[in-house]
Amino acid sequence: MATLEKIRNLSGLLVGVVGLALFAFIIGDFLNSGSSYFKTPPDQVAKVEGTSINYSYYQSRIEEMTNVYKMGNNTGNLPEEYLSQIRQSVYSSLIQEIVLNEALDKLGIRVTGEELFDMVQGENVSPMVQQIPLFTDPQTGVFNKARALNILKTIENLDAAPQEQRAELESLRNYWLFWERNIKQQRLQEKYTTLLAKAIVANPLEAKNAYEGGLESSDIIFAMQSYATVPDSLVSVSDAEAKRLYDQRREQFRQKEARIMDYISVDIRPSEDDFQKVGEDSEKVREELSSTHTITEMTNIRPEMKYVDAFKSEKTLDPDIASFVAKAEINEVEGPVFKDDSYRLCKLVDKTVAPDSVKVSHIFLTAQSGSDVTALADSLLNVLKAGGSFEELSTEHSADRQSVANGGEVGWFTDEIALTQIGEDFRNAIFSAPLNQPVIAKTSFGTHIIKITEQTASVPKYKVADITLQVTPSTKTYGFIYNELNQFLSRNNTAEKISQSAGDAGYSLVPNVRVTTEDRTIGSVPDSRQVIRWAFESARKDEVSTIFECKSHFVIAVRKSALPEGYQPFASVASMLKYELVAREKGEEIATGLKEKNLRTLDACAQAMNATPDTVKFISMNTSRITGIGLEPALNAEIAYAPIDQLTGPVVGNNGVYMFTVTNRVEEAREYDEQQEIRALEAGNAYRVGYQAVQELISRAKVIDRRIRFD
Repeated sequence: MATLEKIRNLSGLLVGVVGLALFAFIIGDFLNSGSSYFKTPPDQVAKVEGTSINYSYYQSRIEEMTNVYKMGNNTGNLPEEYLSQIRQSVYSSLIQEIVLNEALDKLGIRVTGEELFDMVQGENVSPMVQQIPLFTDPQTGVFNKARALNILKTIENLDAAPQEQRAELESLRNYWLFWERNIKQQRLQEKYTTLLAKAIVANPLEAKNAYEGGLESSDIIFAMQSYATVPDSLVSVSDAEAKRLYDQRREQFRQKEARIMDYISVDIRPSEDDFQKVGEDSEKVREELSSTHTITEMTNIRPEMKYVDAFKSEKTLDPDIASFVAKAEINEVEGPVFKDDSYRLCKLVDKTVAPDSVKVSHIFLTAQSGSDVTALADSLLNVLKAGGSFEELSTEHSADRQSVANGGEVGWFTDEIALTQIGEDFRNAIFSAPLNQPVIAKTSFGTHIIKITEQTASVPKYKVADITLQVTPSTKTYGFIYNELNQFLSRNNTAEKISQSAGDAGYSLVPNVRVTTEDRTIGSVPDSRQVIRWAFESARKDEVSTIFECKSHFVIAVRKSALPEGYQPFASVASMLKYELVAREKGEEIATGLKEKNLRTLDACAQAMNATPDTVKFISMNTSRITGIGLEPALNAEIAYAPIDQLTGPVVGNNGVYMFTVTNRVEEAREYDEQQEIRALEAGNAYRVGYQAVQELISRAKVIDRRIRFD
């Protein structure tokens, strides 16, 4: 009892101690991890000058741009590198919109509804609108205003469209809304940059210099001694000298928050047994291909088979298949052929000679076209056969309002496109219909009165079954590679042990890799964003990760250090700065040596420099990069004023020391037009100022990037 009483008396103290311990645990984890439990909203992707970007909006913009890319490239899938670019582009656009719109609001700059109408439908259609593929003529590739207006009118009246067309029209409307927002944003930026550019006026002196800088061009013969020919040991540069250069250029060394990490990447490769097994399977597939005449049924049990029951011309086949079908007989099989870790087989199913593609117009009839679609189609067909206008009947009766703007024309179709996009009945109809003679075809979409207005010349066409059996690591192989790496990690679970043991264990350790929150991969390891996310979960040094699976790689990472946002420390860039200073010292040493030798000819200089003379033509003061030499502004200036046929130099440049002779100088016969030169200068200034101004706004803005938490 006495003991219990003592515990009761101390209970308050115990509660306090436990509470303090829990608080210490939480705050300790907070301080170590770098997370902000108290300030960061759970769905905040970024914060720009106090404006939050939440994840749902960020993701909706990514999906929107992804769909635009898919429509623009006519594909259902985009490679990962495209998706990464889209994510970065969306993020950059959101930051720029917030920062720029804040500046525009202060200036009172707007885009009115009247302006937007004029940019889309008026007399001054935006170049961006004119480049939208949806609004260009399929044949000429040129912007078609009538087509654009018809499409916009159709998607505006979405509720009035037939039910079967609404999903497609909804997609088109979203596609257009993306461009409409970008057109408006571009005009806002144009107004802002024009306002700034008008404040920077080129003067007559600048115009005269620009004119004279491009008027004369010189041809030279030169010899160059690279700084690499002088040993570094002969030149001494102190830390103090490098530090002075660092202080002068400090703004160049701004850095985003980063992590320095080492990592081991292990390829998950198939074993010899895996290759043997797939090789044996490919022989069985050959037997199946050789014996079967029901290719479409075989595709159901062989998902790796690529087969479309459509004829393709030779030019649309890949080179390996094209060379096979050109000499093969029907039902002949080729393969298995081993290439790029896979076994490939193909079979020539059928061949013919026919037009590769046909140009189609149609009158599209649906249940909304009339109570009896079949009777209406027969009636319209009779009118057409009696000489009626296809274009007029299309305008009056067709439910495909997009094609009505072009007289019912829907464009060119190959056998495969017609089959996959519309259906077998449509495909059969357009490739069997006589030229310019309308026929009726029924599809799952409705009833079509079809007219073939043009067709290409007949060519050999083929139906080909194509099977590729990829050799991939089996479960056994996967497990073996993982277990070996896991055993290595269990024995070497510290940064020091991994560094010491990786090579002996047969693993390659990649050291000192710098990553930021914007990076999607480490080195060439695909799908390694998860490793970067792990690196930013904490700032603890020398922490070792678990094993990550990054597609075809296993990865172990070691967080070496954390670099805060701000400026790179002098120590991290000292070697680079010293290299530049060493190059300068070497240049002065080389130049002094050449002067002391008092050489009179370029050949003598070339011999002393252990170089071979070379020539360059058409160098002017306005030449930014000299062909075969690079960026050497000091050399540009010396060439412009050097006498002809006189040895000139030494010139200390960025990459080496130069001796040269001007062999010819040509002055362009162009009269000086001050106003034209000023306009050219101001046009260049406008572009440069506009870009730099927006970038400066962004660099000055307080941007907190938290994307690493989400993607």
